[in-house]
Amino acid sequence: MTTLTKSINPPLIAADGTTPFTPEQILEQLRILRLHVPEFGPLATSESSPLHMAARVPADLVLAAINTVGASPEVKGVIGKTPETLLAEQEDHGRWSAVEAELEAMLSGVAAANLVRRYRLGLTALQTYSITRQLVRQKEHADLLPYVESMRRLNRFGRRRRAPAAQPAVQPPAKPPVAPAPAPKQP
Repeated sequence: MTTLTKSINPPLIAADGTTPFTPEQILEQLRILRLHVPEFGPLATSESSPLHMAARVPADLVLAAINTVGASPEVKGVIGKTPETLLAEQEDHGRWSAVEAELEAMLSGVAAANLVRRYRLGLTALQTYSITRQLVRQKEHADLLPYVESMRRLNRFGRRRRAPAAQPAVQPPAKPPVAPAPAPKQP
């Protein structure tokens, strides 16, 4: 394991007694899982847009349609599916919805953990900048001055935005004087 992949913190012990996976191991496992998801794959907007309307049909309407297919051999013939097939598809959707919800929860948890990691790094960087700015005031730490200057240029915090240069108010052009209309001729 290289020093880049080692965690600064010692590995935590998971609830089942194992050490946690590395990010690379989790990626590998996710890619393996992806291969086992039926009909997996992103859809282009042009492909997914037409699917949304029918996908939002209320569950009650779906159940009524399944009952109608079961009640009419003609409808079953036109649709080409049995009520049992439709009920199995409905159950399949429910089971995969649970997987989708769990993946969303996992994504949310990973994003929160990464936010905490970025916070720790950012706080350490800001503390380093602040401490180093204090140290360079002493002659024996003058060698840190280039680092402070580099951090000063890169630091966006604490800088005031420059107000845009005041632009002179645009005055509407003066209207040219209008010559009086000639008086009508009298006979």
